[in-house]
Amino acid sequence: MIRLSFVLWAIMLVAWCAMRYPAMRRARRQKTRLDKRTPLDISLLTLCALGLAFMPIAWRAGLLGGLADRSHSPILVVAGVLTGAVFLWLFRRSHKDLGTNWSVTLEVREGHRLVTQGVYAHVRHPMYASFMLWGIAQALLIPNWIAGFAGLVAVLALYCVRQSREEAMMRETFGAEYDAYCVRTKRLVPGVF
Repeated sequence: MIRLSFVLWAIMLVAWCAMRYPAMRRARRQKTRLDKRTPLDISLLTLCALGLAFMPIAWRAGLLGGLADRSHSPILVVAGVLTGAVFLWLFRRSHKDLGTNWSVTLEVREGHRLVTQGVYAHVRHPMYASFMLWGIAQALLIPNWIAGFAGLVAVLALYCVRQSREEAMMRETFGAEYDAYCVRTKRLVPGVF
């Protein structure tokens, strides 16, 4: 069961990489008009990479030596797979809707426009929501309290630090149009939060 859940987690990681790579290549070709990234942003993104990729691999390689292992069940694996499927769908949809407006850090591109269609018609931060779903899927699939929850903790830290700065940057760029968008959408969960 543990081997299967790790393989399913690894498939999710590979699928994420396959979806992210074209967006990163496209983003490198776009000129940046406004750059608000900081060393803290880069540190938090690194923490996310460690939590969402390295820690589960380190756990499976035995680097944690069984520390904080927990019981596992088929129900958790099924829930993890379902959550992972929603994560991958939302992640892909977010990238598709953003198109050339996406960047990994706090940047506004040349010709950047405010995206309010697709999943962005319902929530302002679907990419963060997708990463939170990834963290939850990982917690369900990796039966270790440290490696399982490392991704979710890292993503929550990134969101808590960047969300207000990102919204301020969007207000600075789009003004009243962004304010009106905020009035009709929630941050992460449609109609709730």
